[in-house]
Amino acid sequence: MADEFGKPQSEVLIRDLALLELGDKTASVLLAQGEDPRQIWLAICRAQQVPQERWTGLDKKAKKQHAE
Repeated sequence: MADEFGKPQSEVLIRDLALLELGDKTASVLLAQGEDPRQIWLAICRAQQVPQERWTGLDKKAKKQHAE
């Protein structure tokens, strides 16, 4: 979430954004109830109108390990 929204905004969204499609509960409540984090993330993306191509997060390539 921090990659998409920044750390401070992510914390606000997790705590305060009621996700209508998941029973009008916040992400923090849903996580405490054992809801699948991926489903929560996708609901947040839809609620915040994140373009679908960014729903899987940033493409962070693994650092190459140098052979010794």
